[in-house]
Amino acid sequence: MVENDIDPELAEELLSVCRTVVGDELRSVTYFDEERVEQVYLRSDLSRTADLVGFADHERMGFRSQSAYRNTQLGEYEATIRMFENGFLTRVIEGEHGVWVTTDSHSIDRFEELTTALKSVLGDR
Repeated sequence: MVENDIDPELAEELLSVCRTVVGDELRSVTYFDEERVEQVYLRSDLSRTADLVGFADHERMGFRSQSAYRNTQLGEYEATIRMFENGFLTRVIEGEHGVWVTTDSHSIDRFEELTTALKSVLGDR
């Protein structure tokens, strides 16, 4: 795993926003940019077997694919939500960095709230 400690203040803010919005359904929070990936949080009942580098390689494609959605009638890109058997992955990219958050099931309103909050935190950096 590639880990280059992110700013502790940013990590704390990301985790705080996620816990506030998602609550007990929060599974993990992972920060990434083109060079690094760091798991900020992993719920205690989950194992540390995820291939973070592999996930990051896939999620980094979002840096490039955002341009494909520019100037469409859909509006600006906000987030990517992926559905899995045991939960969801929400990816938010703002500028040169991003975060993916995994959660148990919850309503679409919470995804929107989570996206807005994460974009705000990432945009401030």
